[in-house]
Amino acid sequence: MLYFLSNHTDWFAGFNIFRYITFRAGMAAVTAFLFCVIFGPVFIRLSKQRHIKEIAKRGDAPALDQFQNKKEGTPTMGGVFIIGSILASVLLWANLGNHFILVTFFICLCLSIVGGVDDYIKFKGIGKHRGLRPRMKMLWQALLAGLAAVYAYLNPNITTSLDVPFIKHLAIDLGAFFVLWVIIVIVGSSNAVNLTDGLDGLAIGCTLMVAFTLGALSYVTGNTAMSDYLLIPHVPGTGELTVFCAAIVGASLGFLWFNCHPASVFMGDVGSLALGGSLGIIAIFIKKEIWLVVLGGVFVMEALSVIAQVLSFKITGKRIFKMSPFHHHLQLSGWNENKIIVRFWIVAIILAMLTLTTLKIR
Repeated sequence: MLYFLSNHTDWFAGFNIFRYITFRAGMAAVTAFLFCVIFGPVFIRLSKQRHIKEIAKRGDAPALDQFQNKKEGTPTMGGVFIIGSILASVLLWANLGNHFILVTFFICLCLSIVGGVDDYIKFKGIGKHRGLRPRMKMLWQALLAGLAAVYAYLNPNITTSLDVPFIKHLAIDLGAFFVLWVIIVIVGSSNAVNLTDGLDGLAIGCTLMVAFTLGALSYVTGNTAMSDYLLIPHVPGTGELTVFCAAIVGASLGFLWFNCHPASVFMGDVGSLALGGSLGIIAIFIKKEIWLVVLGGVFVMEALSVIAQVLSFKITGKRIFKMSPFHHHLQLSGWNENKIIVRFWIVAIILAMLTLTTLKIR
């Protein structure tokens, strides 16, 4: 919104500063952080009054319940003020005439609504299922991802080929299969963050690292000179996604203020589905979807642990892990919760540095 003031430097020369992505990205991060810190306590208080609380006990895992008992009754659906802070900050600081911003904004909002419905059904105890039926949730995610996929496919600035890290001038053209690929990336990213959200501060801390790195990659991808120098695909207009990534970083820091151990509030699906989906769609737009596998390695590991556990049990009748996702396996193996969280953060930081390093390995 404030970006449009840069068109009126004849009124006041200082408005020119709103042209700069770096300035607006920094302000978006600060704004989202302040929104979270200011409105977070209000949300937590209202959640307690309205009994919007986490049902931590699983029932099917008595060994895990002993760790989860202390979390019982903690307010949930904190994703409401995470996503609210992100979107409010984006509305304020991003160029709202940029289609990449508008599509990402729309998908983030809609995935948050899907997650919110899922959370509402959980804490209200509606029906026999804990939340939306998995197939129904996946269907809505796929439909929304499909809209983004069609937009990306029809956008002349986005190629249907995959940019392969480490190798110069190698691109794999997917053709029409690009639409399916986009859906897989967005739905996979959305669910991977959701699966990681099981310990205090774990998912939001890793999201922070990924969003910061994607912000840097967005800026480089949208800049003609930088992208040419680094031999990466240039996608005009994607530099504006740096502002969106910065808003995610700021909101993540703000939420971590309350979600650090012991958590005062949990994110819920209303936050995790939207955050994961946003990271996925940004990676698609800037042609860094393969890089996201490395950058979001913690999320990938958590998702793969669940897939491997399910397949192993169905095929052999035996489980690979004591429990999935992997962070619960570590809990049941005697690891302290704080140790798991901090070590996963360390891994996320290392993967972020590795991803940025690959910019020069071409």
